[in-house]
Order: sequence, then C-alpha cells, then structure tokens
Amino acid sequence: MTRDRDPAGRPRNARPRDALGRPLDPADDPGSGAAGTDRIPDDLVITGAEAAALADRLLRDGRPFHAHEVLEAAWKSGPAGERDLWQGLAQIAVGLTHARRGNARGAVALLNRGAERVRGYQAGANSHGGASSQRAEEQLASPFGMNVDAFLAAADDLAARIGRDGLDGIPPADLSPGLLAELRG
Repeated sequence: MTRDRDPAGRPRNARPRDALGRPLDPADDPGSGAAGTDRIPDDLVITGAEAAALADRLLRDGRPFHAHEVLEAAWKSGPAGERDLWQGLAQIAVGLTHARRGNARGAVALLNRGAERVRGYQAGANSHGGASSQRAEEQLASPFGMNVDAFLAAADDLAARIGRDGLDGIPPADLSPGLLAELRG
C-alpha cells in the first residue's frame, strides 16, 4: 500500500478519522460510518483570531483532536514570536484528546507540558515589555480574545485531578474547556 503524500512529497494521512481523531479502517463497510468526521485541511493557513474562534468551538463541542489541528496550523502559519503560545495550546488539546480516549498518563503529561509552554511564552513576551507593562500583561492573558489564564487554570486543575484520581470521576464537560474570553453565540 502506498502512502498518501502532499504535492511536496511529505507524507499525510488521508484516512478518515472518528470524532477523537482515531483513524478508521478503510476496509470498513461504507455504510458503517467509516466516512468519519470532517477533517481540518493539512495546508490550512489561518489567522490567530480565526484559530482562536474555531479551536474554541471545537473544544466546546468535545472535539479536541480537531482543535489541536487548528492550533497546529496557527503555529505553522503564524509569526515565530507566537510559536510557543500555539504549540502549548495544541499540546493541551492533545492532552484533552488523550483524556477522552482514556489515556490518563498521556493526558496529564500533555496538559502539563502544554501549560508550561504557554507560560514560557507569556514569560518571554512579558520580559520584552516596555513602559506599558499592564497593557502587555492584558494582551498576554487575552491574545486574540482568548482567556489564556482561565484555560491554563482548567488544564492545571484537570491534570491534577486526573493524576490524583484517574479519569473515572471526570465529567465530560470538564474535558471541554472554552478558549475564548467569552462565549460567542
């Protein structure tokens, strides 16, 4: 079987995936739902504001794997100075994916790693601030309309609870934290 490749020859996985990003068996009967869910295009180019809004919607809809793909696209197409922000947010989304798939160890590791990377971004960006440090802090806490501090607090709380008690007592709503500062309807 040959591997699907993009025009530049890089491998990509065109197999249909379920709502949690797991590849579906292409040999499944077409009537069995193997068509999977809508995919995020491999070549997505997206602005920070668009990425924040789409990732928020996907997270709230319980689709963290797809939110991860959007956040990954933002880090690949965004400015280098935002790389740690988008990578960290994507890692948190992967942590939420692991939690939804029942992988407590992977969830805790990725939630913690992602939160650490975002905090590194905040610390690095804050150290380059100037006279208006309050304004810089506000921008770091709410880039592109995101409530980063609340999102990090949710990731920290979830990682601690999963690490202490496992996944059994975690309500599904806790695995769907919002990313935007306010819910847009």
